Amino acid sequence: MRPPDIDETPLKGEDPRAYCRRVTRGKAQAMDVSAGEVALCADTTVALGRRIMGKPTDAGEAAQFLHLLSGRRHKVITCVAVRTPERVWEREVVTTVKLKRLSDVEVNAYLASGDWQGKAGAYAIQGPAGAFVPWIQGSYTAVMGLPVAETAALLTAAGYPVYGGWA
Repeated sequence: MRPPDIDETPLKGEDPRAYCRRVTRGKAQAMDVSAGEVALCADTTVALGRRIMGKPTDAGEAAQFLHLLSGRRHKVITCVAVRTPERVWEREVVTTVKLKRLSDVEVNAYLASGDWQGKAGAYAIQGPAGAFVPWIQGSYTAVMGLPVAETAALLTAAGYPVYGGWA
């Protein structure tokens, strides 16, 4: 694994989908891909309207994000890019997620778990915060950070043997 180091700061006025596409494309372009290699890059952002909710810098910001998302629907946008030396394939997956109305006890317990750290929107559906999600419309794996079906299709398009060797 060779993660690229790029600036993930949103541009002034940038909408969440454009932001996620730009960051993912930037990661793919920053990769040094040699002949015979396939690079896979992805980025996930949480959007409440036009507001981009990235990875919170501290527990205070995480609490703010969770209170804003509490009882509301929001979008989780995951962009995936697969790159060979010759070409880049990209896909964007948007999932609508609803968080239940969160009590202060729930928010504080979740913050104490530390699970919010490094997570867009301050939560991970596959962790303890999964108990906060009564409803989604779209891809569960995209909310986790990598839409598996779409990624498999991109890798297949790039010539990577996704389904080889299962026998």
